[in-house]
Order: sequence, then C-alpha cells, then structure tokens
Amino acid sequence: MGHTAYLLLGSNVGERKQNLEQAIDQIGRHAGIVKARSSTYETEPWGLKEQDFFLNLAIEISTDLTPEALMAKLKDIESAIGQPKETKWGPRAIDIDILYYDDLILETETLKIPHPQIGNRNFVLIPLIEIAGDFIDPRSNMTLDDLYDRCKDTGEVFIYEE
Repeated sequence: MGHTAYLLLGSNVGERKQNLEQAIDQIGRHAGIVKARSSTYETEPWGLKEQDFFLNLAIEISTDLTPEALMAKLKDIESAIGQPKETKWGPRAIDIDILYYDDLILETETLKIPHPQIGNRNFVLIPLIEIAGDFIDPRSNMTLDDLYDRCKDTGEVFIYEE
C-alpha cells in the first residue's frame, strides 16, 4: 500500500455511531488499510444549522488506489450505507471526505485535495490533529496545529460519550 490518505467521516441520520463503524469496515475492505482512527466527536452542524448534531471522526488509511479511484470507492460506500444527501451541508447517514492524499495538491472538476475547507472547520481539525498533529498542510505549509490556531470556527466539538 503506497499512499497515505486522511479521511473525515460524519453522520447525523439514523444510528450515527453504527454508520461510522460500518463505513470504517467497508473502507478497510475496499479502499485500503485503516492505520489510525481518532476518537468520535459530537459536533454542531456546519453551514446548515437546522439539523441534528453530527458524529465525526478522522482516519488514516494506506491505499494503492489513485485519488479518483479512492473517491469513487468512498461514494459507493456512502451509497451502500444510506441515501445520498439531498441538500448541500444537509443531513446524511454517512459522509466521507478525502482531506489529504500524501502531500498532493489536486484540483479537478470533481475532486479537490487537500479538502478546501480543512482550515475553516473545528470538526475537521480536532479529530485530524488527534491522529496527525504534525502533518504539514501542503497548500499552506503549516502544521494542523497552526491551522487550528488560526481557525475562526466557533462550532462546538465534544468527545462523544455513548
């Protein structure tokens, strides 16, 4: 497995924790080897506030898939677990984003790596820092800790206690 990718998973519909676990299992079976995972966090919705809180976590995987093939596989996993989101930033059973893929900077019509909103979202940075705090963002050349220090997001992020 030649590439390291960091993914963010989120769910706010149905059995949120079970949706995350099912997605991690499917990622391990079909997309790569899961090398690390953060704690699970309960987070305020971002963008569209009038919806249930999310559970979020970050994982590190090792994969042989190209970024495009990885994204296609993740979309298949999302579809298998639940209905696709109907509204941008809206409720969903599972959402899986590629945050980083090695130190690649990629911008196509359908895929942007690093994810363009990493530095603007506490619910992304906090779990990601837990598993990759020393990672250098290839776009800004800053550590994730530095990005977090500059983040203006005031959304609440709590460790999830079942």
